[in-house]
Amino acid sequence: MAEKQNRELNRDLSSHQMQMIALGGTIGVGLFMGSAATIKWTGVSVILAYALAGFVLYLVMRALGEMLYVDPVVGSFANYATKYIHPLAGYLTVWSNVFQWITVGISETIAVGLYLNYWFTDLPGWVSAVVVLATLTLANMTTVKAYGNLESWFSMIKVVTIILMIILGAMVIVLGFGNGWHPLGFSNLWSHGPFFAKGFKGFMFALSIVMTSYQGIEIIGITAGETQNPKHAIVAATKSIVARILIFYIGAIFVIITIYPWNQLEQVGSPFVETFSRVGITAAAGIINFVMLTAAMSALNSGIFSSSRMLYTLALNKELSPRFLKLSKHHVPTLPVLGISGGILLGIILNAILPFFWKSSSNIFVLVYSASTLPGMVPWFIILWSQIKFRKENKSHMATHPFKMPFSPYSNYFAILMLFVTLVYMVINPDTRIPLFIGVGFLIIMSCIFFWTRRNRKIK
Repeated sequence: MAEKQNRELNRDLSSHQMQMIALGGTIGVGLFMGSAATIKWTGVSVILAYALAGFVLYLVMRALGEMLYVDPVVGSFANYATKYIHPLAGYLTVWSNVFQWITVGISETIAVGLYLNYWFTDLPGWVSAVVVLATLTLANMTTVKAYGNLESWFSMIKVVTIILMIILGAMVIVLGFGNGWHPLGFSNLWSHGPFFAKGFKGFMFALSIVMTSYQGIEIIGITAGETQNPKHAIVAATKSIVARILIFYIGAIFVIITIYPWNQLEQVGSPFVETFSRVGITAAAGIINFVMLTAAMSALNSGIFSSSRMLYTLALNKELSPRFLKLSKHHVPTLPVLGISGGILLGIILNAILPFFWKSSSNIFVLVYSASTLPGMVPWFIILWSQIKFRKENKSHMATHPFKMPFSPYSNYFAILMLFVTLVYMVINPDTRIPLFIGVGFLIIMSCIFFWTRRNRKIK
């Protein structure tokens, strides 16, 4: 009985914390840098790309919400994959999540060093990265409530910054605030080329990049097992999270391309900095640097939390040593947290020493970070597929279910098709082809390991 109790995680996260964690994992530093790389592919129609990608993710979240309402477990969608599809699907889902967040974590800790150098020019980047990683690891080792509070504050800083930027931008556009009270108007939306600046191919290239910017939204499914009153929290979080993210992304992008000609954004630098500077906030660069610092720490914090719970799920499914099931006195999976942090620490060390031996290594982590795109999309495919099987096997719950996936299974097929099409265009686009193939290679290697370990078990 004591062993069973020691394997039960506390349900200490509130619905608000659950939503802020999902926001923290999704709204990253890319938005604050202006998304210029995305906008260059498609111009003004980038707004449509964000809206379409947001709709697809809405369907993913509704499918996840339907299953979570009935079965809110830790590592939810990985467990659903094992139960409703195949153990291989669950195995790949877990390791995809771990791979995604370790690579993101490495990149974010390196970014933290760059942001801190804005104020502390002589501080070695690896030192600040290690200090931040150690701090967030300790936060994840205390209680899940402490983690939720920390992530809520990180997310709040980002959200407030985005809202202020949208409000100030709207005042510049409509009232001319910061522009001598001469309203800029909306002419930049049509004065610099057609709506689809580089045709349908350019739009699809942009869509494939935009789609990846929403990665992390599914973390709601990981927090569900540690949330107070999970049914209420799941419904509230799923209903609001996609709408909030769409408002923040589309609202910010709309203001940016209305104030600045989309074909000149590469000359602007960070549109957030420029917008705050335009209205007389002279400390804009320092403010945005601080926000990007918290954004990087937020993504790292979310990554440690979610991927450690995935390792815990692997142990529950007997794919890892039972030692990974042991919880601290605060009911936190200690070894999974340390394992994820150790993987990120290894990346920090390699980033610090590789340049001494391999002069062209500066782009390695950019490549590895990009390679997390496909593994990051694996949970979405799994959620959509699992929900179809889930509904067939849980017909008794459907009659009174208050939060069903709309138009299932046809909405599932549409979302799966859109995700598949974006992957096809990632193959066509030379900028995303190699990272995608690295992701494919990772999934093939993990599949081989899965079948090899299964074969060894049968032999024994």
